[in-house]
Amino acid sequence: MDSRPTNLMLLLLLTCLLHSWQCARGQSSYTIDTVSLTILPSSTVQSGTLVTLRCQVRVSHDNIPHLTHTFQLSRDDIPINSSTTTEDSLVYELNPARAADSGSYECRVTVKDKSRPSYSQKLDVTGLQTPILYLNKTSPYGSEEFTASCSAPEEKGFLIFRFFQKLRNGKIQKIKQPAPTGNSVETTLVLRVIGDSHLYCDYEVNLVSGVRLSNSSEEIPVIVRELYISPIMNVLPSPEVYEGEIIEVVCKVVNPPKNVEVFLTRDRRILKQAPVSLSHRFIAKEGDSGELACKAEWGNVHKETYKTIKVKELFSKPQLTVKPVDIFEGDHFQLTCSVSIYVPEKISNESIKFSIYKHNKEITSSYTYMTVAQPSKNGNYTCKAQAASLTHNFIKESQTVVVKAKVPVSKPMLSVVGGTLVLGKRFQLLCHSDNGTLPITYTLRIPESLTTVAVVNKPGERAIFNSSAIYKTSVLNNFLCHAKNSQKRPPEVGLGQQLLRSHIIEPVSRPVLTTLPGAGDISEGQDVTLLCSVQRGSLPVSYTWYHTETKGALASQTFNNLEGSHTIGDVQEEQRGGYYCVSSNPANETKQSLTVTIAVKMAGWKKGLVAVIIICILLILALILIVVFKRRLLLFKRRRTGELSVKSASTKAERLSLTQAEANDAANVTPGMIGKSVWSEHASGSESEDQSSVTAPEKPQEPRYTEVQPIQADPNRAPVKKGTETVYSEVRKSKQGAPEQADGGSLEYAELNHDTHHSHSEDQGNHGDHHTVQEDYIDEIDDNVLIPIPDHGEGNPDPTPDC
Repeated sequence: MDSRPTNLMLLLLLTCLLHSWQCARGQSSYTIDTVSLTILPSSTVQSGTLVTLRCQVRVSHDNIPHLTHTFQLSRDDIPINSSTTTEDSLVYELNPARAADSGSYECRVTVKDKSRPSYSQKLDVTGLQTPILYLNKTSPYGSEEFTASCSAPEEKGFLIFRFFQKLRNGKIQKIKQPAPTGNSVETTLVLRVIGDSHLYCDYEVNLVSGVRLSNSSEEIPVIVRELYISPIMNVLPSPEVYEGEIIEVVCKVVNPPKNVEVFLTRDRRILKQAPVSLSHRFIAKEGDSGELACKAEWGNVHKETYKTIKVKELFSKPQLTVKPVDIFEGDHFQLTCSVSIYVPEKISNESIKFSIYKHNKEITSSYTYMTVAQPSKNGNYTCKAQAASLTHNFIKESQTVVVKAKVPVSKPMLSVVGGTLVLGKRFQLLCHSDNGTLPITYTLRIPESLTTVAVVNKPGERAIFNSSAIYKTSVLNNFLCHAKNSQKRPPEVGLGQQLLRSHIIEPVSRPVLTTLPGAGDISEGQDVTLLCSVQRGSLPVSYTWYHTETKGALASQTFNNLEGSHTIGDVQEEQRGGYYCVSSNPANETKQSLTVTIAVKMAGWKKGLVAVIIICILLILALILIVVFKRRLLLFKRRRTGELSVKSASTKAERLSLTQAEANDAANVTPGMIGKSVWSEHASGSESEDQSSVTAPEKPQEPRYTEVQPIQADPNRAPVKKGTETVYSEVRKSKQGAPEQADGGSLEYAELNHDTHHSHSEDQGNHGDHHTVQEDYIDEIDDNVLIPIPDHGEGNPDPTPDC
C-alpha cells in the first residue's frame, strides 16, 4: 500500500500546527501606542452647532491581521456611546449640540485584553432655547383650575420648569414648579388674585459644572374674574328658639352659573343638598344648638356662609339617681327621675310625665322606683320625661345608670401558703373570702405583733401576710382575720382555728443515741443495737447512723416512730470507736446526737484460751527452771568435791594442818554450825614464819572462792563451837609453780571427804561421770581457791538442798 498520502497528511497537520503557533505568538505581540480625542470645531460652541468628536488610536503589533478596536465614549464618566471596529478611529457627532451636551469627554480604546484611555476634553455649549408657554384659558374665574404647558423642544435632558404670575403692581409670584419630566411639562394652575396679570415660564438645567437658567418665555396676559356664587342663608323665625319650635333654614345662590350645587351642613354632617337653592325645616331640640354652614360649589370653586342658632330648653334633661350609692344584695334601693323647669310660663311640672326603663323596657310610669337589690335587679336603668308645649310634644331621656348590687363579703378563711406550716420557721398566711365585691380589705391580727392590712382591688389578687415563727400549735388559735368591703357593715371574722387543718410539721429534737447492751458491756461476737430516739417531732422521722472511723453512713432508715434502731451483727474489735446518729423529718432540719464511744471486749472463749496458753507457758518455764537448777546443782557438787580434795601444801610443818579429829568434827557439825573453819590453825609463830619464808610473787594471785557443801553432822561426835567466821580453803603455789604439800595431807583429805566422796561416787554412778577427784584436783590446782560459807545466823540453819 502506498504511504505517500499518509505522509502528505502528516505534513499538512504539522503546517497547521506551525501556523497556529505563529498566530498565537502574534496575538501576544501588540501594544497600544496612543489614544487621542479631538473636538471640532472647538471646545466651546453655541447651542445648535454641529460638534464632531473624533477618537484616534495607534497600535503596534506583530503582523496581526484584522485587529479590532473597541471605542467607548463617556461624558462626565457616564458612557454615551460604544462601538467595535477594525478601523483605528471613531467619529461621533452632536447635531445640534445643546447645553445638556456640555461636560468632560473621554475616549477609551480596548484591544483584546489591553485598554487605554485618552486625555479628557471639555466641551462647553453656551446658550439655551427660549421656552414656549401655552394656556387653555386666559380669562379664568378666581380659584378655577385651568391647564398650562411650558416646553423647550430642542433641548435635551430633564428640564426643571417654573410658572410665574406678574401682577398689575409689578410684583412677581411663583405659582408652581412641577417635577421634571423631560424637555416639556403640562400642569394645572389656579389663580386667586382677581384682576389683570401676566403669566410666563422658564426652566433650568442641572449640569456637572453647575445650574444654567434659560430666558423667560413670552408673557401671556390673563384676566381673573370674580365668580359670584356666595350663598345667602336665612333662619326663620329666629336664630334663637325654644325647644319644640319649628325652625326653617333657607340657603340659595343668586344669579348662579350653570351646574351650581348648594349644601346645608352642621358639624361636618350634611343636613340637605340641592341645586342652586334649598329650604330645611325641623323641630328644634336642645341638642340642635350650634353652627350651620351653607356651601355653594361650582366645579372646584367653593363659597360658604355661616349662621349660629341657639335652642333654649324649656326644662332640663332628666336625671336618674339611685340611693344608696353602695348597694349590697339584700339592701333596698330607690331610683328617682327629676328635671329642672327653665320656662315655667310655657310648661309646668304637672304636665311632665315620667317613666323608668330597664334595658329599654318600661318598669314603672312614675318618677320613683324602689326594690330590693338582688342579682336579677342588676342592669342598665334610664328614665324619660315627656312634655307638651303649645305647638309640639317632645320627650327627653336621661343618661344610663348602671345598677349592680355588691356582694357582701363572706366569712374569710385562714390558710397557710403552700399548705405546710413548720414550727420554728417563718411562714405566710392567706386570708381569702369566697364571695364579696371588690375591693376587700383584709386585716390580720397576730398576738404580740402589729396588725397588718392588705387590700384586694383586682380579681386574681390575694391577701398574703408574713408571720413570724411560732413554736407551739396552740398559738394558732389566737390568729384572727377580718374581711370588709363596706363602711356600713361590720367585718367578717375568720378564726385561727382554721389553721389547725393545715399540715403542721414539728422539727425533731436533738436525738439521743443509746446502745444495747451498754457501751461498756460489749464483747466480740455479740449483736449491738444502736437506738436513736427523739423526744418530739412530726412523723415520719429519718434516722442515719455513722461511725467516726468509717466514711459514709452505716445505715439510714425512716420510721413512723420517735425511735429508730440499727443492729450491728457479730461485732468485732475493729468496730470499736465513736458512733452518732442524725435525725430529720419533713421539716428539713437535721439534728445530730452526741458521740457514744463503744469498747469491744475480748470474747470469753478467747480469754480461756489465753489463760490456758499462759498456764502452759508458766509450766514450761517452771520445768525449764527445775531442769536448769538441777544441772547447776550437780555442777556445784562436782566443783565442791574437787575443791575440798585439794589441800594447800606448805614447805613448813607448822603450816595449816587438818587433823583427823578436826576433820571428824567438821563432818559432824550441824548445818547451823558450819561457820567454823574446817582447817585447824597452827601457831601464829609458825604462820608468821611460813609467811616470811614465802617469797611474794611479782603480781599476787587473786584468791578464788567457792561454797563448801554442808555435811550432815554425826550425832556421835562432839559439837563444834558455833561461829560466824568463813572457812577458806586456800591453795597456794610454790615459787616454782608446784603446790607445797605438808605431811599427813593424804590422811586429812581422806578423812574430810569420807562422806562426800561416797555421795559423789553415787552421783558418778547415776550420771555416768567417771572422772576422779584426782582429776578435779589437777584441773584446779593452779588457782587459789576460797570457799566462802555465809553466816546465816544462829538458829537459822541453811537447809540442805534436795538433790
